[in-house]
Amino acid sequence: MTNTTRILFVVFLLFSLIACSAKKQADLLVYNATIYTVDTASSTTEAMAVKDGKILATGTVEVLEGEFQFSDKLDAQQKFIYPGFIDAHAHFVRYAQNLTRVDLVGTETWEEVLDKVNAFANENPEGWLLGRGWDQNDWEIKEFPSNQELNELFPDRPVLLTRIDGHAAIANQKALDLAEIKPGETLTGGVIEVKNGALTGLLIDNAIDRVSEKVSQLTTEQLVSSIEQAQENCFAVGLTTIDDCGLDYDKVDLIQQLNEEGKLKMRLYVMLSDVPANYDYLEKKGAIKTDHLNVRSFKVYGDGALGSRGACLIEPYSDKPGHYGFLLSTVEHFDSVASWISTHGFQMCTHAIGDNGNRTILNIYAKYLKSQNDLRWRIEHAQVVNENDFHLFGENSIVPSVQPTHATSDMYWAEDRVGPHRIKGAYAYKDLLAQNGWLPLGTDFPVEDISPFKTFYAAVVRKDAKGWPENGYQTENALTRIEALRGMTIWAAQSNFEEHEKGSLEAGKFADFVILDQDLMQAEEKELLNIKVLSTYLGGMKVWERK
Repeated sequence: MTNTTRILFVVFLLFSLIACSAKKQADLLVYNATIYTVDTASSTTEAMAVKDGKILATGTVEVLEGEFQFSDKLDAQQKFIYPGFIDAHAHFVRYAQNLTRVDLVGTETWEEVLDKVNAFANENPEGWLLGRGWDQNDWEIKEFPSNQELNELFPDRPVLLTRIDGHAAIANQKALDLAEIKPGETLTGGVIEVKNGALTGLLIDNAIDRVSEKVSQLTTEQLVSSIEQAQENCFAVGLTTIDDCGLDYDKVDLIQQLNEEGKLKMRLYVMLSDVPANYDYLEKKGAIKTDHLNVRSFKVYGDGALGSRGACLIEPYSDKPGHYGFLLSTVEHFDSVASWISTHGFQMCTHAIGDNGNRTILNIYAKYLKSQNDLRWRIEHAQVVNENDFHLFGENSIVPSVQPTHATSDMYWAEDRVGPHRIKGAYAYKDLLAQNGWLPLGTDFPVEDISPFKTFYAAVVRKDAKGWPENGYQTENALTRIEALRGMTIWAAQSNFEEHEKGSLEAGKFADFVILDQDLMQAEEKELLNIKVLSTYLGGMKVWERK
């Protein structure tokens, strides 16, 4: 090698070292992918750089490698990357608790329910027998059962089996005795059914609490174990943030402890239940905000559910003349809660199903919100809305938080409940979207399945898994694919005041993302329910991978 060659080689090395030293350090390069950033342009890109759990930049591999020095690289092998999905309405801790109970989802007869409970009882010979998930609307005889067979099978062991929506339950006589429930009792916002002077075991809405408060609770160890399993199940379907709608403060303290111990990585947006102790807790503590936990809102229950005819309607039920459903508390209570929340600057999120339930809450909200604002008070479900009330959402910036799978679960019988005219204002997602220009989507699991792909399919296609009805259900209110995607990402984040930190894959936001085996935005309709999550990342770290 000549002297000139040596000099040129040294100069080249020096320039290379200078170029490398000028690059910014990054932890991870994700590349060779179609990345849906879900930013304002709804664009795609091929690569993104991650550092300290957040996105540094997105763009081409050449540009990012020219700007950053990477500690690690992830070849996505030409798969499809989306922001981590956000479930804007679910019950995470309740879902975890249900993992320890009899799973009655999908049962087709009351006899099948009894068989499952009996089998569970043989494997678990002590304590309360608890189950959830039955739906009489799925049975050939679409009537509520009685507890006669439960009394015969379990004369000395308490049983409580909750309907899939959580708004009705069957208790056996032993459970009713422990709760000291007698025939003829009445209560606000609930029903204790009596036939021929005897209790049937059917409890609607607030009546369920009389029994459930007697149930032996899981130990802390059992609850933590079930929460860890619930987290794993949620990561497996691409969920990285969940709105847990209705917890007590002791569960919030447990969640914080699990966060600090590294046992719970899932990001949670928690609404505290409408209980005095929870108001006292947040008033003293103030809003809680960490990277994994956000507590600044309250969950209030306006009325019951349509399936159990507890939803509050303006006119009687079409299939039960003279019955209007009911509010779960007095109007004065809802008003006082709204006043307190407004004064203290928190967020109010109220369950409202029936058109009268929605009208009542909308008018109370309007009283305190007065006009358009950025307080983001939410109506959870907004399931049946009177045609004259839609405008109240937009005029007062009230956020309708909806769960598309409710439409495809209820479509077989919903019109029987409310008739052909009112049904046009039910599950009206496009009409609700038009009010504010954005619409958060959730599942309401464990009422429905945890899968966000079922949410997407129900929102866009509006059919069941078998492709019924052929032309879709009230498709004038179907969402487009990009609307549904935003509802599960950036709009869900916005409903939680978190749109600046998650919900899209943009610089400065958490590197929460999922890698899918098919393209959610391009897959054929029949393939949407078959899309699989290959891996889930939270803050740039892999938290789940398909084996």
